[in-house]
Amino acid sequence: MNIHSIAKKLQRPATAHKGTFGRVLILAGSRGMTGAAHLAGMGALRSGAGLVTVGVPDAVYLIIARRDSEIMVRPLPSTSQGTLSLKGLPEIKRFCHSQNVLAIGPGLSRHVTTQQLIRKVIAETELPVVIDADGLNALKGNLKILKNCRGRAVLTPHPGEFTRVFGEKLDDSDALRKKRAEETARRHGMVLVLKGHHTVVASPEGGVYVNATGNPGMATAGSGDVLTGLIAALRGQGLSCFEAACLGVHVHGLAGDRAAEKMGQVSMTASDILRFLPEAFKELIYPQL
Repeated sequence: MNIHSIAKKLQRPATAHKGTFGRVLILAGSRGMTGAAHLAGMGALRSGAGLVTVGVPDAVYLIIARRDSEIMVRPLPSTSQGTLSLKGLPEIKRFCHSQNVLAIGPGLSRHVTTQQLIRKVIAETELPVVIDADGLNALKGNLKILKNCRGRAVLTPHPGEFTRVFGEKLDDSDALRKKRAEETARRHGMVLVLKGHHTVVASPEGGVYVNATGNPGMATAGSGDVLTGLIAALRGQGLSCFEAACLGVHVHGLAGDRAAEKMGQVSMTASDILRFLPEAFKELIYPQL
């Protein structure tokens, strides 16, 4: 996997407009977890998406809408606990017709109704889909849903989520993590991003990429939300699911490395990773500048 060759595909023609670079819908956030929606949305924007819409429970709409004017925020029906309600499914399905890629999961909660909504959206969408966090939790015991989006899904579990969802045991062995990622990607027909030290990206066709960027400072709340938005944005710009995942984890880690160089690892936050994404992309795509 040649990361630099993939990155070169993101060079922009002079005649481009915002529609050229993909419309990304991110279903994220709930009461108490609005930061996840913000980080995923900004991760997508900082990664080149032309248009980013974050679909959030209407109970927290104002909190998120006030944060960044560049993100379009779409209020959707809420449960009494401030999470996405199943009542929003028809609107979500209609809106998906105008989008190029869907990301689902960051901060959505494990509320039973919201988990039902997540499963229905994943089962019924025809879009490429990036599934993280509570989107992954919704798959536990419901892996048959993945058959409906074979070849179009990227799953991004950390080791705990991987074990919970797929029932596969892991340890710190790089060889075992690589083996489990390969087997799972092939079995379920999706791209798997098994996060952690030396993140493993596996494709259903057998392709494997082991990432070398990143550092322990990135083990902080919200880091994965940024990655979700990043991969979705790259997929929306025309990269394949496997290419988007490989380049996504590389750029994410590179941004974390550049942040660590400036401020050290101990105090790093997910917002710092966001802040250094432009430098990481510039380094890969336009190293001469």
